[in-house]
Amino acid sequence: METLGSRTVYSNRWMEVREDTIRRSDGTTGIYGVVDRPDFVLVVPRDGERFHLVEQFRYPVGRRCWEFPAGTLPDRAIGDPDELAHRELREETGLRAARLTFLGPLNATPATLRQRGRVYLATELTSGEPEREPEEQDMRSAWFTRADLERMIRTGEITDSGTLAAYSLLLLHERA
Repeated sequence: METLGSRTVYSNRWMEVREDTIRRSDGTTGIYGVVDRPDFVLVVPRDGERFHLVEQFRYPVGRRCWEFPAGTLPDRAIGDPDELAHRELREETGLRAARLTFLGPLNATPATLRQRGRVYLATELTSGEPEREPEEQDMRSAWFTRADLERMIRTGEITDSGTLAAYSLLLLHERA
């Protein structure tokens, strides 16, 4: 596929939506809509067999969702992913990790979203106060056993694709 042109149709401090004119391999042309967001981190806070999750209202799906802490830098900035992982963990949960282990890369929704992620396991944790951003004021957080986490996944209480992928990466890491 060849990009013939591109135009921004919407932009704010979190994302840009663009429409690309493309030529397909058979020579026909068309358009492709792309949401462009900065790269993100997703952190799996683990203390033994307990995992720390955050819950917040997700406007696009109209409900509260349990997830592992995750985020990007403000204003679509680019920065060091290790530092961002420490920052997101501290902001959303108040936890500080003495050890971060990279579990793997993640593409959120590659059919429409240009955003890459890095998944980390956070261990050797100490507690503190969360430093949430204004958009995160309704966020709650709690510890869950591995059995509870897996039950929440099986029953559809946890449906966040990043959280599901991160848990898969953790399981593969544990098997290695």
